[in-house]
Amino acid sequence: MDIVSELKKGNRRAIARAISIIENNEKDAKIIIKKIFKNSGKAMKIGITGPAGAGKSTLINQTSLELNKLGYKTAVLAIDPTSHITGGAILGDRVRMTESTDSGTYIRSMASRGATGAISTSLRNSIRILEYAGFNPIIIESVGAGQTEVDIEKVVDLTVVVFNPHTGDSIQTIKAGLTEIGDIYLINKSDLPGARQLFDSVRDFIGMSEKNPDVMMVSAKSNKGVTDFAKKLEDLMKLRQKTKGADEASRLDSELRDIVLNNVKNKVTTMLDSSKSYAAYLKKVQARKIDPFEAADKISKGLV
Repeated sequence: MDIVSELKKGNRRAIARAISIIENNEKDAKIIIKKIFKNSGKAMKIGITGPAGAGKSTLINQTSLELNKLGYKTAVLAIDPTSHITGGAILGDRVRMTESTDSGTYIRSMASRGATGAISTSLRNSIRILEYAGFNPIIIESVGAGQTEVDIEKVVDLTVVVFNPHTGDSIQTIKAGLTEIGDIYLINKSDLPGARQLFDSVRDFIGMSEKNPDVMMVSAKSNKGVTDFAKKLEDLMKLRQKTKGADEASRLDSELRDIVLNNVKNKVTTMLDSSKSYAAYLKKVQARKIDPFEAADKISKGLV
């Protein structure tokens, strides 16, 4: 199978195989990206994050259906913070998203494997695979758990933060930094007690945000407000399309720096592993004859 030509046709087996290569085979991944890179960077990317239990999967299922009704061809990349082997919670996510899958949405889980830099590389290139296969927009789902969101913000055009009244620590989570990344804040499960109070709290708290984000109430389970949310996404996507070129240029700058720094790190690691000078200074540090900073300065001068 010519995987690149099959990707262009939207062949789902080819998409699955290509993303697996992206995740697990760096050499073959580079060959694929080399062939498709010129045609990348056009699709809109939407990051949807929030605490576990916020109802993101059901929301994404319903939102994908609404976006497909508006004429889009949606794909979902779900970042799995658990085991790459077992699939973790993503098996449940796929069950909850079957309706949107039937309507043409492509869903794929990706393992974070606890690595922040690695997720950026896999995520960026998996997005390119889906773009080449004709999907637009591409939704990235993740649990709002810190560093992963920082990585995801580097690759998406829009960020949506989801809360629900029963999350418990919602406001604490907002204070922890999610206010800085959201373009839209959703209070999901809006039919539950406390939803209006949470809505008011979120709106008041993010009122000072530079982004001036929208705050909306939805109920993915009853599909209340989801149509309005999908239309808001469409409006914002059209707005962001105007700055797409500059945004992509900035992202490519960030990506290139990440790759160069990673290459340098790997090269230096290899050099240190075989360096007699490093081994000698390490013994001095371990014997408390020299402090780590002085040793590092001397070793670095020998490398550069």
